[in-house]
Amino acid sequence: MTKLDYQKATFLLSAAKLSQLPPDMGVEVAFVGRSNAGKSSVLNQLTHNTKLARVSKTPGRTQHINLFVLDSTRRLVDLPGYGYAKVPPEVKENWQKTLGAYLHERDCLKGLILVMDIRHPLTEFDRNLLSWASTSNLAVHILLNKADKLNYGVIKNTEREVNEFISTFPNPVSCQIFSAMKGTGVKELREQLETWFA
Repeated sequence: MTKLDYQKATFLLSAAKLSQLPPDMGVEVAFVGRSNAGKSSVLNQLTHNTKLARVSKTPGRTQHINLFVLDSTRRLVDLPGYGYAKVPPEVKENWQKTLGAYLHERDCLKGLILVMDIRHPLTEFDRNLLSWASTSNLAVHILLNKADKLNYGVIKNTEREVNEFISTFPNPVSCQIFSAMKGTGVKELREQLETWFA
């Protein structure tokens, strides 16, 4: 398979519920993470398009399932952030249900890119998501984002701790260092995506 040109990613639609998604065909890889972990920034760095995904300093800005097309059969998906968000409880509850339904029911979902803030890894939300992915035998690739904010020693210690935690899961779970700010780890991320999109 020829390598995908991520710079050609284009916005397809923003869905508030599963019925608004395109047909459940092809391959989707979803980006998920706690609110303010930097999912949108990761997507923008991956595609070299600073305007692809909306970036905000306000946690919980992404409240719908946003789909971006790579080609006729492959899509990137930006899922609502879970955890803390400055929105009314009823709005938060609604999109958490939508998120759960997408993860459980979307057959074309090939893998999850779980974005964590390296300064606060393996939150309760992250652990719950990893446990769910394990029971569903869904592959997960973790990005320890915002690595530019820590020194080398702390980065390596955190990476080791996360790798020890995920080593117990039966489903494929991997981990890498990333910085959406500096572009660190983009090559490795693309290599992981290629294995799922192939």
